Amino acid sequence: MLKIRLGLLTLAFATFASAQNPLHLIPVPREVRPAADQPLTNGISVTCATPCDADDTFATNDLKDFLTQRGITVSDSAPVHILIERYGSPLSKSIYKDSLLPGESTEPTPQIQPEGYAIIPDRQGVALTGFTASGVFYAIQTVKQLIVGNGTNAILHTATIRDWPALKYRGLDDDLSRGPVPTLDFQKKQIRTIAAYKINIYSPYFEHTMQYLSHPLMGPPGGTLTQQQARELVAYAAQYHVTIIPEQEAFGHLHYMLNWEQYAPLAETPHGYVLAPGQPGSLQVTKDMFSELAQIYPGPFLHLGADETVDLGKGQTKPQVDAQGLGAVYLDYLQKIVTALQPLHRKLLFWGDIAMHDPDLVKQMPDSFKQTVIAVPWVYNPQPRGYDRFIKPFTDAHMETWVAPGINNWSRVYPNYNNGLNNIQQFTLDGQRLGATGQLNTIWDDDGEALANNNWYGILFGAEAAWHQGEASIPDFQSAFGANFHGDLTGDIDQAQKEMMAAHQLLHDSPLEADGSDLVFWIDPFSPDGQREAGQIRPILSQVRLDAEQAIILIAKARNANPNLREDDALDALDLGARRMDLIGLKFQIADEIAQDYATAYALQNSRQREDRVEVARRLGEINGVNGKLEDLRNGYSLIRDLYKEAWLKSNRPYFLTNNLERYDQTIQLWLNRIDQIRSVQRGWALNHTIPPASTLGIPLPPTPTP
Repeated sequence: MLKIRLGLLTLAFATFASAQNPLHLIPVPREVRPAADQPLTNGISVTCATPCDADDTFATNDLKDFLTQRGITVSDSAPVHILIERYGSPLSKSIYKDSLLPGESTEPTPQIQPEGYAIIPDRQGVALTGFTASGVFYAIQTVKQLIVGNGTNAILHTATIRDWPALKYRGLDDDLSRGPVPTLDFQKKQIRTIAAYKINIYSPYFEHTMQYLSHPLMGPPGGTLTQQQARELVAYAAQYHVTIIPEQEAFGHLHYMLNWEQYAPLAETPHGYVLAPGQPGSLQVTKDMFSELAQIYPGPFLHLGADETVDLGKGQTKPQVDAQGLGAVYLDYLQKIVTALQPLHRKLLFWGDIAMHDPDLVKQMPDSFKQTVIAVPWVYNPQPRGYDRFIKPFTDAHMETWVAPGINNWSRVYPNYNNGLNNIQQFTLDGQRLGATGQLNTIWDDDGEALANNNWYGILFGAEAAWHQGEASIPDFQSAFGANFHGDLTGDIDQAQKEMMAAHQLLHDSPLEADGSDLVFWIDPFSPDGQREAGQIRPILSQVRLDAEQAIILIAKARNANPNLREDDALDALDLGARRMDLIGLKFQIADEIAQDYATAYALQNSRQREDRVEVARRLGEINGVNGKLEDLRNGYSLIRDLYKEAWLKSNRPYFLTNNLERYDQTIQLWLNRIDQIRSVQRGWALNHTIPPASTLGIPLPPTPTP
């Protein structure tokens, strides 16, 4: 056995998780006392003390691979070392003892044992112990974050750390049904990454994109996770201590399935969203799907979905809903689903948005139901009055409860982290206070345009909030993210994220009361709707653009300062989001300038003054020419189209991409058509010295009177 000297650091170095985060750790450990830095000029040795079982061997090799990828030599003769020891041996107990503060019991508490760990400095290096395989794995993930830099310039920040999670279940719910379907390779990257930040649940969301042998119509070609792929992902995730919980909608959100004529009798409304509870075939479809899921996903949980059953009572079940009430019919069918799936012997998650409105009925549900399910209330925006009203209908009924915040990535050019971080922070905090056992942070792709590499900021803060006891600090996270995730020590990436948040906030605070949405990105500024929106955001367009452009500049600066920044694809996605945000502002500015230029040209067309006639031609040339304003918008959308396609294919299958590229192509064509229109006007002016009214070309009036 490797003989090492273990030493207790003095309390003078102590800092705790509630303080600032000088080591840029995510999540911030419960207790951190920084010590000396160890240069890795001559490499590092990594030893897993015997007996080193299969789990610990995998975690050790994962650490060695990480070091090699960072260009750090791994050698048994290196002067700096990392010792890995599962708790139980005398040496591991010494490691744990030396991690304690004076006066603390040397007996590990029940709270720390399931996933907790301890790290201490040891001579030139660190020693760590974990109470379980996952504890050892999480200790190693923290050690990875203590290593800064690459190659011979790398440094190991040693520290005394004792750590364990606030919530037992820390999850990510990933929408695989609203457009983007990730490649298997990218899903494996997701698993590796979330595990590195101590997330232990991955829940892919399915409406129709999971393969079912019993229902082969459902899965679209090229956009379906096959059973073989799912099994491969399950096995891969298990190595990283991540449990996969498949979420298959079992009640609502089944529009794609109900579009098939074979399932028409089961639809609450024709080609609708909801299975009709009164149809016996509805329950059979659910049993078929979940029986297959249980064979593929061996974990203890399955997710029923069952949210937003908006059609319920609007069609086949209208008589029952009119007689019994929506909540009673909903809960009755949910109970039937749970009863039908009892032979699978799984805990069944369901979304809480419908049942929460009938708390008395929830309390009256039988214990057999309450003990079989986990309620997952969801809400995705900040709530000034807190989240108790979403959580308590279930905790008051003595039902296990997880909370589900959202990163606010859906239908936006870049996620709105003003909403996302606050929602994650406060919902998770209230969940902890009210006894929730888990957090399921959510990603949704509602309009099909979202890019997965935009989401890491919100995913990592979700990890922070779920692991952290009490309120996770947004400022501390914002100052740690760039260094931790990208290896950027300049702070520029952190500031770039803040610039995007500032741009969103400007749009939110405007009379438009929106943010950098895809709707604003796509709207035609010449249309009546576009003109209405322009009137609400004109005063802030310049600052929105300056914020977005500053984000682009900061990303470039950070890359120039360190060519070895990590997670390049995420930086590209951030850059693309900033360019899309900038184009929102440019589009409305240019539309106003075109309207003004054309109005001026039209007013001067009858003048006999030579300079006025020259001005007409000049104004038309400003609109359409080598550097014309119409060309600017054509070029803007064309460039972003290419960048968007590239970003999409870095994480997703080609499936559904055409739908989004067509939006770009149609918008580019719109501006090309307008180029042709103005070119025709220019020819007419050259020949006849007349131009048509702006209204005949679809050009709006200028926002200010023509001088």
